[in-house]
Amino acid sequence: MTHHAPAGAPLTLFNSLSRATDPFVPIDPAMVRIYSCGPTVYNFAHLGNLRAYVFTDTLRRTLNWKGYAVNHVINITDVGHLTSDADAGDDKMEAAAERAGKSIWEIAAFYTAAFKADLARLNIRTPTLWSTATDHVQDMIAFAREIADKHCYRLDSGLYFDSGSVPDYGRLAGARGEETVGRIAEVDGKRNPSDFAIWRASAPGERRQMEWQSPWGPGAPGWHLECSVMSMKYLGAQFDIHTGGIDHREIHHVNEIAQNQAYTGCAETGANWWMHNNFLIDRGGKMSKSAGGFATLQSLVDRGVHPLAYRLLCLSAHYRSELEFSTDSLSAALTRLRRLVIAVSALRDKAGEAGWMRVLDEAEAGRGASSAWQRAAIESGLSDAGRKLLTQFDEAISADLMMPRALPLIEDVAAMKALPADERLRLVATMDLALGLDLIRLSRADLRLRPARAAISEEAVEARIAARRAARAEKDFATSDAIRDELMAAGIEIMDGDPLGWDWAIALD
Repeated sequence: MTHHAPAGAPLTLFNSLSRATDPFVPIDPAMVRIYSCGPTVYNFAHLGNLRAYVFTDTLRRTLNWKGYAVNHVINITDVGHLTSDADAGDDKMEAAAERAGKSIWEIAAFYTAAFKADLARLNIRTPTLWSTATDHVQDMIAFAREIADKHCYRLDSGLYFDSGSVPDYGRLAGARGEETVGRIAEVDGKRNPSDFAIWRASAPGERRQMEWQSPWGPGAPGWHLECSVMSMKYLGAQFDIHTGGIDHREIHHVNEIAQNQAYTGCAETGANWWMHNNFLIDRGGKMSKSAGGFATLQSLVDRGVHPLAYRLLCLSAHYRSELEFSTDSLSAALTRLRRLVIAVSALRDKAGEAGWMRVLDEAEAGRGASSAWQRAAIESGLSDAGRKLLTQFDEAISADLMMPRALPLIEDVAAMKALPADERLRLVATMDLALGLDLIRLSRADLRLRPARAAISEEAVEARIAARRAARAEKDFATSDAIRDELMAAGIEIMDGDPLGWDWAIALD
């Protein structure tokens, strides 16, 4: 039996190319094709970098939730990306290898694995294909050969793309200011300030760890080339959606489009939709990489913050809005996640073992199946009231991924006493297919992470809290206060009268 997800509200998505929100119509209704700019694997991913992949995963989950199959490619940049947007200076990978005293291949393997582990901890679905730049250098050389005569010229430092040789160069970026153009290096002999390297020739006497022979001498491809080559190879000359951070909109994606136009000989841009997430803003210096900062996902875990609290923080703002990062916003997200997890735990108790296990079994049986199949199984037998809530949720996520409007709906469902507990569990399970917070499996114990620097064990905390409760019951407030001060000194925050029943939490600096 074939299950089909309900059509629901029309999906609209903002297109950076047209600067408009339009109804999404895929090229092939049977398969939406998406390409996402991946990481340059020279260091751990920064929290700001990871916001881009929560956004892309939200897009993919929404498409799946609405019944579309998705072919999703993410690239791994292990060559070609310089230490700035300029066409001069060190390759990020070469520089990282030299600093670490390791081979560039070791650096790439280590940080690729670390990046994939971060995505797993954020419950981000694995792409259909990981595509690595160094596996496609010969494809890049062939692509460059194809466009070299009409669109490129040679300088001592390599092969450069003439940005004046394609129509509407820079349309994606809109009116680029002097600050953006200033990020592009001045190279003697360039025809236009915005021209960029297709192939970076090795300097005489220089030998890079990553170097290939080409018609333009030994060297390495320019950074922009890999995405044009790999997106076309795996998704076709024109595909549905290209995603990336908003910083890519000004230069990297503009140059990709120019290369695509040159290669295909037409004004097509490579993707029908270009979608960009906005920045994670750190006004208080909490993400600084200095000692004690929150620069990476592991740094949150080391502070006792569950990675899915960061995912929830990302979902709490629209992907096209700036997202404020602070201790307060992170704490609020962690509390919000706790409330959801506690509410779902209470629903399990009310539904009883049979009701809860039935929902869990259906969710587990659907792992690996299409979202349409999972939704059909989980939503079977919902009441009219339940379906009305689902319609509201569908309308929110269909409006250009308006997750800040969808999140309160799942919270409302969990607390809605008018619906039976097992129906509320079903609604949570199906909504969470789009949100990706893993609420069906997450427990209160999972969220109580012990900080790496904690000088006290969880068992000791529980014992001291029990002693404090006993002291308070006997009105021995001096002992109670002394225990509270002792725990606070160990980084444990006591929450007296917490309506969630969450007796203690890790204090965030």
